[in-house]
Amino acid sequence: MIREHEPAPFEQTDGIHNFRDYGGYTVIGGGRVRKGLLFRSGQHMEASEADLELMQRLDIRTIIDLRGSSERSGFPCRRHDDFSAHVIAYDGETSNSPPHEAAGAAKMTAQKARERMIAVYTRMPVNPAMIDMFMRYFEALANREGGSLVHCFAGKDRTGIAASLLLHLLGVHRDDVVAEFLRTNDAPTVHILERQSLPRMLAHYGDIPLEARRNLMGVLPEYIDTYFAEITRDHGSIDTYLAQTLGVDETRKARLIERLVA
Repeated sequence: MIREHEPAPFEQTDGIHNFRDYGGYTVIGGGRVRKGLLFRSGQHMEASEADLELMQRLDIRTIIDLRGSSERSGFPCRRHDDFSAHVIAYDGETSNSPPHEAAGAAKMTAQKARERMIAVYTRMPVNPAMIDMFMRYFEALANREGGSLVHCFAGKDRTGIAASLLLHLLGVHRDDVVAEFLRTNDAPTVHILERQSLPRMLAHYGDIPLEARRNLMGVLPEYIDTYFAEITRDHGSIDTYLAQTLGVDETRKARLIERLVA
């Protein structure tokens, strides 16, 4: 059952897709995830001056960039003149390519798009690069002051899982975790992602049916269900995975709850 919650509106942006606060959710046992500390988005290569001013106003002091080296070099983030946030990034690749742009010669169909995305979520729990980045994400949120922003290319898959794991850890009901994950489909900036991604997708696949585009550029409940099912099968529970694989022991969990739940 989804708890009473008024999600924060998407930030109004000119060149950043899917920018939003993912706090505010009710925590089982009492309290809410604090607003104004946890932000998520897609990449910032086309950020306008107004977008950069927005990030400065939000006091974002830590950026966790889940993209790999080639994505960062191919799509460098714009920065405010007074930018001073600490950026955490991986020295290497975090995925073969953005999943909504992955190369392939065969004509793309809705079913193939869905299967491609399911494969992304099946691999992610054991991807060494993502394990490393998620560990650093939790460490930063536990120890660094001010707001944080986690992002990847589209802000939906790698970023969606990072946000989902944190909300689960803080005690947010599973229905709300999934609802937050699916909010990506309501982002009013999908035109930005299409502008950044669609030309290369069309170059790889030719014409792409609308439903296939939605499966590639949006999210489905079975994507996050696949990720959690893989973890549960291999580790017994999400909490065990967080503790044994991502290093979120009881001390770090308590620190995250103290800092992020009010």
